[in-house]
Amino acid sequence: MSTIRATARLPVLLLMLAVITGLVDAVSFLSLGHVFVSNMTGNIVFLGFAAAGAGNIAPQRSLVALAMFAIGSAAGGRMSVRFGLHRGHILSAAIALEAVLVLVTLAAAFGHFAFTADAVSYAEIVLLALAMGVQNAAARSVAVPDLITTVITLTMTAFASESLLGTGTNRNAMRRVTAIGAMFLGAFIGGALVLHASVAAALAIALGLLTSTAIAVHWVSRNAPTWAQPA
Repeated sequence: MSTIRATARLPVLLLMLAVITGLVDAVSFLSLGHVFVSNMTGNIVFLGFAAAGAGNIAPQRSLVALAMFAIGSAAGGRMSVRFGLHRGHILSAAIALEAVLVLVTLAAAFGHFAFTADAVSYAEIVLLALAMGVQNAAARSVAVPDLITTVITLTMTAFASESLLGTGTNRNAMRRVTAIGAMFLGAFIGGALVLHASVAAALAIALGLLTSTAIAVHWVSRNAPTWAQPA
């Protein structure tokens, strides 16, 4: 398979990561005390609410998520230094580490305390925020326009500003709509599973998607030595 064909599949792989983001944030927000592990903008806003006196927000959870996401992002950045411009290697390493972190989280979900004890909840926030930080840094390193996998605000802004009501250029319109839809789909599936099945079920789906994506990354990039052309 040529590098060009492999690169053409890169957006599809990142869309899978966007679905996983929605799933994981559904788990964290609905079961870990109204905290996001991938949407750091939301956590900053929560901290502002808490500072203003909102009593139903636990700022310490947002602080933990922010700190762990930063550490995960730093780890993802080191991967880009280690593997240079090889997108396949960067994504493979990042997804492998992310899968391990989600697997440990899933194991905790089957534990005696599950997500009822504060200590366990904080452990899950740590693990999932680390995983999302790694994913976000990897997505940034492979640099596919409009597919950051954890941030949709800029994608929506670009879509609207370049629509027929804006500049009319409509660049990457389908990719942007698909990215928004992927995040929504992940959040819907994750929310439905958390609310009507179990947290473990949502995490198991996320782990399955991560494993499938890792296999796909390896398969499409194995014969593309650099896989570094702009998408």
